[in-house]
Formats: sequence, C-alpha cells, structure tokens
Amino acid sequence: MTISRRVRELAIKRVIDIIGALILLLALAPSMLGIAMLVRLRSGKPVLYREQRVGRGGKPFTLFKFRTLDEGSASARSIAPEDDPRITMVGLPLRRTRLDELPQLYNVLVGDMSLVGPRPMVQRHADALDGATRQAVLSVRPGVTDPASVLFFAEDAVLAGRPNAEAEYLQLLLPAKAKVQLDYLQHWHLMMDLRVILRTLARVWSPQAREDSMRRVRAVLAGSGG
Repeated sequence: MTISRRVRELAIKRVIDIIGALILLLALAPSMLGIAMLVRLRSGKPVLYREQRVGRGGKPFTLFKFRTLDEGSASARSIAPEDDPRITMVGLPLRRTRLDELPQLYNVLVGDMSLVGPRPMVQRHADALDGATRQAVLSVRPGVTDPASVLFFAEDAVLAGRPNAEAEYLQLLLPAKAKVQLDYLQHWHLMMDLRVILRTLARVWSPQAREDSMRRVRAVLAGSGG
C-alpha cells in the first residue's frame, strides 16, 4: 500500500469511527441505560469504571467501562479471571458478553480509540512488551475490538483457578496477542476492519466459538502456540 493511499484510508477509517460510534451510541442508548440501571441497583455507585490506558503514541487516556468489579478493588492486580472475587454478580455476564465495553464508544467518538485496533493496555502490560512491538502496537489508536480479541476472548475463563494467572498472562498470552496484533497492523486495510467487527459479533455470542477460544488459550498457556 502506498503512503498516499494509506493516509486516505486512515482518514476514511476515522470518519467511519465517528459515524459508527455515533450511530451505535444512539441505537444502543436504551440498552446502555438499562445496563447502567442494573449496575446501579445491584452494585451501587459508580456505574462507570474509569481507568488510565496507554493510547496512540504512548499518550495516556481515560477508558470507560460499565463497572464489573467491587468499588476500590480494581488496582489489586492487572487482570481479572472469571473466579476473581472482585467481580460483581452482574459483572460476570457483562464481561462474558463484552457489554461492559459499550461505553468505549464514547472513547471512539472523541478520538481516544477506534472501533478496530489493538486493545488498549494498562501501562504494566505495555511495559512487558519488547520495545519494537510496543512501538508498533502503540502507533495506532487502540480499538474496541481487534483480531486478538476475537481469538482470545475466553481467556478469563481459562485463567480462572490458575495460581499464577497474571504471570502467565504477561509471559505467554500477552506476547501471543501482540503477535496477532502485529500481523493485523502489517496487513491492515479497511475491509479487514469490517471483517473483524463481523467476526466479533458472531463469535462473542457463540458457545462453539467460546470453546474454540478456550482451546486456543489453553494451547498458548501450555506452550504449544495457538
């Protein structure tokens, strides 16, 4: 892809992000209001969880989610497997279905994120990557979804019950996800983003896709790749 074509496609990507996020926010407003009310009734305040993530060029930004962890416990460790006692009763189904991520459409609208791109990392995870990989992954806006999210979306279920879950995530899963993200960045074009969005919608709600993802995660943790 020539430089001029890539610049044009990136500009189009941003326009798609703005229009797509705005349409989705309007269309999903009733559902988001319902989720917010459920979180408020079952878990109390605050409804939204705010966390600093590393954005494009290493610039930090505030990421928004519906709160799925007990208030005041989010800093205990950087991942939350499904058996994490910090996860609230309403939080587990929200995390499994990724509905807790919907407020990130606001992040897309204001330019912190894209609809598709490497998932935004906390600083500790960014620091765990080698310099070249970190620079490449942070060269673009992070996304609400990406190919690695599609492949490894059941990671929290597999990490549950593992005594060294965080270390395994940082040493094995994070590099495996980064490899997929680098491949996405190397071969990126606009139609690829559309395919990622469609695959995300198809797989997150599919029991068979969840089983496939769990097998992939187990293979990575066993050191046999994906």
